[in-house]
Amino acid sequence: MSVSNRLAETPAVRPAKKRGLLKEQAYFDLKRLILSEAFEPGAFLSERQLAARLKMSKTPIKAALERLETEGFIGVSPQQGIVVQDLTLDEIADHFEVREALETYVVRRLSGKLTAEQTARMRANLDAQLATVEQLDVPANGQLDAEFHLLWCDFFGNRAIVEVMQQLRDRIHRIIARVNSRNPARLRESYEEHVRIAEAVIAGDGDLAARSIEEHLSYGKSCLLARRRP
Repeated sequence: MSVSNRLAETPAVRPAKKRGLLKEQAYFDLKRLILSEAFEPGAFLSERQLAARLKMSKTPIKAALERLETEGFIGVSPQQGIVVQDLTLDEIADHFEVREALETYVVRRLSGKLTAEQTARMRANLDAQLATVEQLDVPANGQLDAEFHLLWCDFFGNRAIVEVMQQLRDRIHRIIARVNSRNPARLRESYEEHVRIAEAVIAGDGDLAARSIEEHLSYGKSCLLARRRP
């Protein structure tokens, strides 16, 4: 399945492939509710409440919650119960450090090597991004922004990198959406940075591509950290 198809479903809502895989369905449904902030950071949840909302027994809900806890979306403790987690400042910084290492490596290696089809897919993504910028459509822009970064990893062909990037994007998605909704001017800035990255890769300038994506991620990190600090 291509990155585009995965994102069309959205990372959190891929349905279970077979009926009866309630643990998988519960996981994706709960993750979708967290990513969309139907359950906001700091919200307290209960297995009974979630079972009633998803119309499932508590068994698949419990399994889904264990998985979400492992991934850092919720915290579970005897004192507090189940709490929706948000990223700390340190976790945001760590997130961008990992992405910087992966993405600069990938675009450097890809520079000058895109096929005509890959180039067309990237340009189509950028055209769609521009449309969302002009319409100030923050949710759609967020999906296309995620696709832009994942496309490079998809083109590179390393499935492990794709999986790590998807997990990272899932964790940071809510915060990026929040910040962009308060600062819509960032949509155009980010789009223009994406164009510079893409043109460098297409032109075969690996150093410029790596430097451009490093600057893009560094600025994105500073925007998020500045708006999360008290």
